[in-house]
Amino acid sequence: MGRFRYLLSLIVLSLSVTSCGDQQPAYSETASVSESSSSAAMAKELGGKRDNSIHVLTPEASGVNVYSNADAAIDASNATDGYVMVKYTGDAAKVRMLIETPAGNTYNYLMALDGNYDVYPLSEGSGTYKIGVYENLHDDQYATAFTQSVNVTLKDEYSMFLYPNAYVDFNANSNAVKKGQELAAGANTDIEVVQNVYHYITKNVTYDYDKAETVQSGYIPTVDETLATGKGICFDYASLMGAMLRSQGIPTRLEIGYAGTEYHAWISVYTKETGWIDKIIQFDGKNWILMDPTLGSYASNSTVKKYREDDTYYQLKYKY
Repeated sequence: MGRFRYLLSLIVLSLSVTSCGDQQPAYSETASVSESSSSAAMAKELGGKRDNSIHVLTPEASGVNVYSNADAAIDASNATDGYVMVKYTGDAAKVRMLIETPAGNTYNYLMALDGNYDVYPLSEGSGTYKIGVYENLHDDQYATAFTQSVNVTLKDEYSMFLYPNAYVDFNANSNAVKKGQELAAGANTDIEVVQNVYHYITKNVTYDYDKAETVQSGYIPTVDETLATGKGICFDYASLMGAMLRSQGIPTRLEIGYAGTEYHAWISVYTKETGWIDKIIQFDGKNWILMDPTLGSYASNSTVKKYREDDTYYQLKYKY
């Protein structure tokens, strides 16, 4: 078999969410001085004490620590910040990239084939990550193109949830980022920003049942499309909210697992006031009552109450 190791039925490991249940580290600022000044003025005008300037971290393939062969390259130069950059340079028509975490969990991505680096989070703490690029042979059979183990010591547990990545993709010019800035204006605390963004999404994005029925494995959300169309599946809700909050300097995890028996996506956020908030379904105006914007957009109070009282309903498997 030479260098190839066959991976049978790899396709079933795909992490794309194709159905949904019913149910402050340092950063590099990409906003210009004029943007920051105007946003600060906006916050002041609306009475908020919190600066709502856009803060977008830019992932880099720095070239300092690179592993490669003729088919793929893995740039781990900034692994301490919680991410790696990976690109495929071969000629296969379909390629997957797997990251095996220190805990033994496997994250599976369908790669872009444009020859450019894409960013992938190292979201399960310090330790050894095994990164592999696999070429599709036919059907669900894949062969190894390149693998590399990377030892990682993270600077902190938050920075990887501020950067854009394969599933929460945005930049300083994204409309979703600009909308997040607008929603943050007038807020006094990070929690108020979270609340403003949450309420906006649950009131302005509707669940797309047709898309849920037809979406294909390997689907990746586009945050500006979700914002523009005002509809999406759970993956879209979570990705949009993640982009808005991350660009306001609020660490946000896009989480995937099961809600009951359905594969589902939701989020958790971190604020200095509260730490990680991950057991919230919705806001009642005063209290946090799992941060699930999909459910919050349409569920009745009785449905929310049922899921809130069941500590086993949401089962986390992956975080991005």
